[in-house]
Amino acid sequence: MGVRVQEEAFDVGRELAALTAGRVDVGAVASFVGLVRDRNDGQGISAMTLEHYPGMTQSALEDIVEQAKSRWDLLDVLVVHRYGRLVPGDSIVLVLVSSAHRGEAFSACEFVMDFLKTNAPFWKKEVTPDGARWVEARESDAAAVQRWDAS
Repeated sequence: MGVRVQEEAFDVGRELAALTAGRVDVGAVASFVGLVRDRNDGQGISAMTLEHYPGMTQSALEDIVEQAKSRWDLLDVLVVHRYGRLVPGDSIVLVLVSSAHRGEAFSACEFVMDFLKTNAPFWKKEVTPDGARWVEARESDAAAVQRWDAS
C-alpha cells in the first residue's frame, strides 16, 4: 500500500503493472485518474497550481487509505497525488485499488476519492482570463463523504 505526493507526472500503465506484478491473487483493480480541465465554473482555465503541507498531506492520505482497508478486504492501494503548476490535460491524481473481487475494489476506490477531495489538505489556485482565483470546496464533495457514514 502506498501514498506518494509528488511534482512529477506519473505513468498509469507503469503504476498498474507495479501494483499487480507477481500477484495471482488479484481478481480486480479499480482505478481513478483525475485530470486538469480547461474549464471550471464556466470560465476557461489556462493553469492550476496545487499547494499542500508535505507532512500533513502524506499523513492525511495514508489515513484515508487505512480507513478504506478497514472497510474492505483489499490487497493493495496506491494513491499518487501531484502538486505544483499543472495545465489542462495534465494528470493530478491516481488511485489504484486491488482486491480479489470487483465490488470491493470499486467501492474502496470511490471512497478514497471522496475522502481525498474533502480531507486531504490541498489548495487549488486556477488561472483564468480574469486572473487567478482560489477554488472553494464544493457542497457536492461534502455530500459524497456523508453518504459513507451510512455505509
